[in-house]
Amino acid sequence: MRTITVAGGNLFRIAAEQLGDAAQWLRIAQLNALSDPNLTGVVTLLIPDVDPNAGGGIAAQ
Repeated sequence: MRTITVAGGNLFRIAAEQLGDAAQWLRIAQLNALSDPNLTGVVTLLIPDVDPNAGGGIAAQ
């Protein structure tokens, strides 16, 4: 796990850049207690380790 600081943007782009899969945006959201994939202002995020077996984008029911 690592941290990054971003100025705005969205978790889809960050997941694509950091994890290689935009669909894994939900992993970042859950780790950072976020519900909205759109970010405003300067935000420091925890980024999970790359896991090619991780599911993406759909919250468990």
